[in-house]
Amino acid sequence: QVQLVESGGGLVQAGGSLRLSCAASGGTFRSYAMGWFRQAPGKEREFVAACNRNADSEMYGDSVKGRFTMSRDITKNMGYLQMDSLKPEDTAVYYCAAAASLWGSTIYRKEDAYGYWGQGTQVTVSS
Repeated sequence: QVQLVESGGGLVQAGGSLRLSCAASGGTFRSYAMGWFRQAPGKEREFVAACNRNADSEMYGDSVKGRFTMSRDITKNMGYLQMDSLKPEDTAVYYCAAAASLWGSTIYRKEDAYGYWGQGTQVTVSS
């Protein structure tokens, strides 16, 4: 089983940037597709970004498309979420997640596809 630990959250002004990291351990990272989700106070968890097991294709939520970029380094068992042009509405706890995947090209958008989750990291964007 894979364990995930996020880091890199913090407080940033609107228009600024943050880079979140997700460290994976305890499993074969290349066997998992990966995703990022977020949850703001009083709201449901929201899809942010996902990439396939092959790490050669990504998908983004409409609210972050063009501003966020997801990547992963299989050799280092790391995933990343580069967040640029941040807005106050991006304030949330951000979670990375992993989904065991038989198919290298499949990208999972729905959170119920993910069996492994990190503890989350807080991102706060001030106006």
